[in-house]
Amino acid sequence: MTQTTEQPGALLRGVRVLDGGMASELEFLGARLDGPLWSAQVLQDAPEKIAAVHRAYIEAGAECILTASYQVSRMGYAEIGLDADEADAALLQAVQLARQTAAEFPQRRILVATSLGPYGAALHNGAEYHGNYACTFAELVQFHRDRIAILAAAAGCSTAPDLLAFETLPSLEEAEAIGEALAPWPTLAAWFSFTCKDAQHVAHGELLGDCAAAVARFPQTVAIGVNCTQPALIPALIAELRAASALPIVVYPNSGEGWNPQARRWTGASAAARFGGMAADWFSLGAQIAGGCCRTRPAHIRQVAEAARRL
Repeated sequence: MTQTTEQPGALLRGVRVLDGGMASELEFLGARLDGPLWSAQVLQDAPEKIAAVHRAYIEAGAECILTASYQVSRMGYAEIGLDADEADAALLQAVQLARQTAAEFPQRRILVATSLGPYGAALHNGAEYHGNYACTFAELVQFHRDRIAILAAAAGCSTAPDLLAFETLPSLEEAEAIGEALAPWPTLAAWFSFTCKDAQHVAHGELLGDCAAAVARFPQTVAIGVNCTQPALIPALIAELRAASALPIVVYPNSGEGWNPQARRWTGASAAARFGGMAADWFSLGAQIAGGCCRTRPAHIRQVAEAARRL
């Protein structure tokens, strides 16, 4: 695990391009994601597909890749009869897969960020998009601390990531719970990325600026961002982040399509043809790192990489 320094941005210096969606790309490769573990199920059933997704994004220009661990947690694994050891092993396996794939490109510096989804992701009922959880603050802290402890213990090993990516956070409360969960390891590196419902507010309703200011105070924070959000909202959200903190900004919105929870399908059109132009705007507005979330593919990231090259 990479340690933070006096200059939190040092780890991310020179990094511009993040990867794209993992779960949706696995679906394009024929993986079944209809169980409660989503892409984490593929860690057990077809890890070579996860490696193929990592490889495709690196070939498209990604300089940082997220592991296939968004849905991995002891709570989620227990629900389907798997024990804590199996959940912990899956977490480390996801990092190792990313490390092994990155090692296929020895001429390039590829950061590995462990994808850690919010509590709502383990509920697999869409709760991460509103943050109204039926749990205590202490339970939130423990949920996140279980995973942090496993990754912190892997420091110096092939299963250690460069940083922790706390993603799709819907609320200030969950961000504060993660800060408390991280407290025993003040030198770890982490970024916090929120999902937003409009140009100012995170999914639960708090101001993004307030959330960013709160996590900027954690010694582990090396970047703050927005993910799993409509791309049209990103310019205004970058402004909110810049006003709240001087830390590096990472943005990785959805493809532009929308999810219909009643019909359980994606609607609208992907912004693949315009993603590079939008990424150029995000960079010019102050984002340091850009990539994609749900339904984005290597073609989207190739355009982001081209925009980064033109800077």
